[in-house]
Amino acid sequence: GGTACVLAGQPLDTVKVKMQTFPAMYKGIVDCSVKIYKQVGFRGFYKGTTPALVASIAENSVLFMCYGFCQQLVRKIVGVDRKTRLSDLQNAAAGSFASGFAALVLCPTELVKCRLQAMHEMQLSGKIVQGQNTVWSVVRAVIQRDGPLGFYRGLPSTLLREVPGYFFFFGGYELSRTFFAAGRPKEELGPIPLLLSGGFGGSCLWIAVYPVDCVKSRIQVLSMAGKQTGFMGTFATIVKTEGVLALYSGLKPTMIRAFLANAALFLAYEYSRKLMMQQVDIS
Repeated sequence: GGTACVLAGQPLDTVKVKMQTFPAMYKGIVDCSVKIYKQVGFRGFYKGTTPALVASIAENSVLFMCYGFCQQLVRKIVGVDRKTRLSDLQNAAAGSFASGFAALVLCPTELVKCRLQAMHEMQLSGKIVQGQNTVWSVVRAVIQRDGPLGFYRGLPSTLLREVPGYFFFFGGYELSRTFFAAGRPKEELGPIPLLLSGGFGGSCLWIAVYPVDCVKSRIQVLSMAGKQTGFMGTFATIVKTEGVLALYSGLKPTMIRAFLANAALFLAYEYSRKLMMQQVDIS
């Protein structure tokens, strides 16, 4: 599921990070896309794909594993049997709990991904003299400058995005599946309803938490050039110097990516889960 999510959405994620971090450099999604292509060709859209794959696989593995555990936790809290089907709201709460654990594995890999994606702009703006465009050079630079804890720059922002965001993510997904199921078991839904439900869930997440993600990207990328202020300091600086709309830079490519990537994520997740369950039943 994580692999499908990255392959479907990485080009638009690159556009998003560039527009979030350096909004003055780009007029919009088309302008940004054209400039990326002119700079380094088509491969420019896939800068940071390796850490993005690691991040997505790690995050979604932990997320969906913890989602199952957190569903059981919610059942205990509300005092129902472990086989009782949870409501859409209760599933959303379980997803929100699970996202806190996923953020711990996501933050380091996302930091590397964002820095790779915005390396060209950091050089162009004079914030850094020269940067090596490889995963290992970024990893080495983080360790040399800040030590292992440097990979957790932007963790509070990541948690602030993930915990409420995944409430809307799983809530939107489950509500959409309930709508399409229309009284039938959700497990019987075909690929089209699953794609639409996953896309709807992803869209709900990003609409709810986009400004938080914008602040997170700034912190993780700009800390390459030196010490960066925390979440509230960065948030206040953006609003004061660039205006509130700067917090929504790159929203358009994000929403397109959110629908496509999360549609692919949930379709791959549901079908791979069914396949694994069949293998368990057979053995």
